[in-house]
Amino acid sequence: MSQLCYGSLSIEAYAPDYRTWGNMKELQSAGTAMKTEQRDKIEAAVFRRLLTHLDERTDVQNIDLMNLAGFCRNCLSKWYRTACEDDGIEIDYDTARERVYGMPYSDWKNQYQSEASEESQAKFAATEQPEKGSD
Repeated sequence: MSQLCYGSLSIEAYAPDYRTWGNMKELQSAGTAMKTEQRDKIEAAVFRRLLTHLDERTDVQNIDLMNLAGFCRNCLSKWYRTACEDDGIEIDYDTARERVYGMPYSDWKNQYQSEASEESQAKFAATEQPEKGSD
C-alpha cells in the first residue's frame, strides 16, 4: 500500500472514500447530473492543471506544501502510483515521481530544491505525524 509523505498513514486515511469515486453512476453538481466519463475527464484535466501549476511554481518547496496543505509532490507521486496499482498497472515510485515532477526527481532536486529554512523545518517537526509502521 502506498504511503503519504511521512509516517505510514495511507491514502485511505486521507480520503477514505476515494475508491468509491469511480463507482458512482452520476455526480450531482449544482443540480446537473454528471456522467462518470465526464467527471473522470474533468478530474483528469484538473490533475494535469495542478501538475502544470506546480511546474510553474518551482519556488514552492515540498516542505512548504507539507506545512501549508499536508501534502507535497512526493505525496502526489505516491497517490499516482497507488491509483495505477489499483487499476492493475505496475509502476515504480521513480516513474510516478517523474510524471509528477515532469523530469527525473534527481534533476528537479538539483535544479529547484533549496535548503529548507529553520522556520520551515521547525514547523514541519511540530506537525503531528503518524507513528511509522502503524498500518
